[in-house]
Formats: sequence, structure tokens, C-alpha cells
Amino acid sequence: MSQQSHISDIEQIESSALRELDAAGGLDELEQWRIAYLGRRGRLTQVLRRLGGLAPEERGRVGAAANRAKAALEQQLAERERSARKSQIDASLAEGAIDVTLPGWPSPAGGLHPTTQTIREICDAFVSMGFEVMEGPEVEWDRYNFEMLNIPKHHPARDSFNTLWIDYTDSDGERPMLLRTHTSPMQARVMENRRPPVRVVVPGKCYRYEATDPTHEWHFSQVEGLAVDRGITMSDLKGTLQEFVRRVFGPERRVRFRCDYFPFVEPGVDWAIDCFACAGEGCRICSDSGWIEIAGAGMVHPNVLKGVGYDPAVYTGFAFGMGVERVAMLKHGIEDVRLFYANDLRFLRQF
Repeated sequence: MSQQSHISDIEQIESSALRELDAAGGLDELEQWRIAYLGRRGRLTQVLRRLGGLAPEERGRVGAAANRAKAALEQQLAERERSARKSQIDASLAEGAIDVTLPGWPSPAGGLHPTTQTIREICDAFVSMGFEVMEGPEVEWDRYNFEMLNIPKHHPARDSFNTLWIDYTDSDGERPMLLRTHTSPMQARVMENRRPPVRVVVPGKCYRYEATDPTHEWHFSQVEGLAVDRGITMSDLKGTLQEFVRRVFGPERRVRFRCDYFPFVEPGVDWAIDCFACAGEGCRICSDSGWIEIAGAGMVHPNVLKGVGYDPAVYTGFAFGMGVERVAMLKHGIEDVRLFYANDLRFLRQF
């Protein structure tokens, strides 16, 4: 086959392709046309693949003609595709015309997590009684979490705090860094940096390496309270917490103070509110006691005062730490603390 015959075939393929392209309608037909002429097995592609069998003197001219035809067809195809897409969009808009005077679709609105709402409510109650809100680090030193709270190394009280230690070792081979087990370290941090009178509440997240059940989670929120001044007594502690219950839960709720042990207070009490689920009769939520403890409290231990440079013969104070989720459970009748962190929107949307 002569060089001229090859060029003539290319011109015929180009002419036929342009006629069929003019007749093609939508994008689907244009795609079928592309496959027929420019695809891997298309008519023009087959011509280009046969160039290797031509004599060197013929290959250049025939190849140039084939490439020119391919470029022309690709340009025409691109123009037709743009036109087809514009027609498709115009038809779609005409079919579903938008009335710009109509109001827009409402956007879903988020909300505060029930734990956050409860923290704010607790803090607002104490702020109204003259307390200041402060925050502290969640990754804490052993010194603040235990030692300055009258819990030295090897003290048996440490066994009650299932601690998550940080993988950090000091020069003595000790592991002095941990995820705080309570918000009480802020007692020492605050008193180290200011002189009495002190009145603060400290909200924050705490961590314990322990099993979960309806009233326990491995991570939870607490609000720590501290008041130090001249002449503070246990009566001030009870009056403050009674007023908190009145403001948050209402005057009809029953409150119980019972002697308890906490290393950083002396004397110490547990502070409980009657169970919302059984009205004091006993159930699985309150472990058949009729009461749910929401706070440990007491008078600040003299050793804690001495450790921050306060004279316990001059200053006294009280401290308390309450579980935020337990307050929310009492307030809203929630039966399982694990619901707060299950990420179930059916539960969260109720708040």
C-alpha cells in the first residue's frame, strides 16, 4: 500500500468521523463516538499502530497526517462535550427551577454535652456563693496528686486510686507522672500561689484504671471545691453544700452527711443524695442503699496546710470533690453513667 493511499485513508476516516460527530447527541453518544475513533481499538488508533510497518521514508508523512487528524478530532470532541454539558445543566435547571424567595433549609444545630451543661450549672451555683472557677492540668505530677495531699509513697490510701501512670521515669527510677485521679491536686497548686482567703472550684476530667458499671467510668469529670480562711468550720462546709443542693436539685431533696476517710481532710465525710430511681428503697443503681454518693468532703488536713506554708493554728478550710456525671444522673434520672460517653445521639439529643 502506497504512502498516498495511507494518507487518503486517514482523510476518509477524519471526514467520516466529523460527520458522525455532528450527528451525535448527548454525552453518551459522544463517548461512543470517542471509543469508535480515538479509543484503544478505534479506527484512527489502528492507523497509528500500523506506522511501525511502513518504510522509514513513508512513516514521517503518514504519521504527521494521522497526528493532525487525531488532534483535530480531539478538539472537535472537546467543544461538543462542553456544549452537551451546558445543555444538560440548562435542562436540569429548567426542570427544577429554584425559587430564591423561599426560605432556606434549616441547618442542624449542635448543643452542649450533658456533662458540660452540668459542669456549668455546678460552677454557676458556687460562683453565686463567692467562689472562683479555675482549671488545672490533666497530666499531673505525683507530688501534687498524692504527696502534697497527705498521701506519701507507699501509703495504703494510694491503693484506692487505680492510677494510669505516664511512661516517664526520672533519675531515681521513679515514675512521677500520671493522669490525675482526681481534681484535688489543684488544692495544693492554688494554695502554693496565693494567701488566704481562698475560695475556688475546679472542674475537670479525671482518670482511673478500673472496671465500668452503672455508676463508675474509667474517665469522668469532677468539680473540686476549696475554701480556706480564718475561722472556717464544718458548719460552713455543710451550709455551703446544703445551699448547693437547694439551688441545683430543689429544696425537697434529702441530703446525708456520713463520716468517711479521705487522707487530705480531717474530719472527712461522704455527702450523698437520696436515690432518684427508688426514692430511698434500694435498687441496683444505689447498690440497695437508697443513697448515691456524689461528693467526698471534709476539713482540710493540717498537713496539707503546712505543706503549702499555711499555719493550721491560724487558718482552717474545707474541701469537697463531686462527680459531675453523678450529679447529672440525679438531676435527670439517668440510670447508667456509661451512657454519657457511648456517643449515642438518641441519648444526647434529650439534652
